[in-house]
Amino acid sequence: MTYSTKKAIRERIIQERDSIPKNIKEAKDAAIMEHILSLHEFSDAKTIFLYASFRSEVNTTDLIIISLDRGKMIVLPKVEKENRRLKLYVLDNMNELVTGHMGIPEPAASEDRLRTLDDIELIIIPGIAFDEYGNRLGYGAGFYDRLLSETKRRIPVFAPAYEEQKDEKIPAEPHDIKVDKIITDKRIINISL
Repeated sequence: MTYSTKKAIRERIIQERDSIPKNIKEAKDAAIMEHILSLHEFSDAKTIFLYASFRSEVNTTDLIIISLDRGKMIVLPKVEKENRRLKLYVLDNMNELVTGHMGIPEPAASEDRLRTLDDIELIIIPGIAFDEYGNRLGYGAGFYDRLLSETKRRIPVFAPAYEEQKDEKIPAEPHDIKVDKIITDKRIINISL
């Protein structure tokens, strides 16, 4: 598949996601969060890699707050532009977030809070579009694929998404990392990898 196909899917899905009315989006966010909270992988995990949502992504603010309240260690990514990598930092509360790359909320960097994927038990990542096969289309920079390809052990990877973000078939390349579950406002899609 060509770059232009991915670009067209990105533009179409972002437009659909952006057009969800605020009250409906809030109800969808709540339903997705309830689905995530009900999963045994979430309850069992002590250390969770999450993302701080921005723009019209599935809102993760309440999920982060609830996770912290339940005593879970929350690790968020920070973009390291010069290396085109994500570094992982522990977040103790929402006040520690600063505006980072592309306006994305990121944890304030402090080397004593730096973690690696070896510390993580569950990964929850954003994306623009997903298909029933676990393929994920991100913003195109490859940050998450590079990060996830570095793991030496199997860590469950989940993706919260609105039903509007599902596509029939996402173009995938060998280096693209698939997700294990897509959690939407209507269902939990288990991917058999």
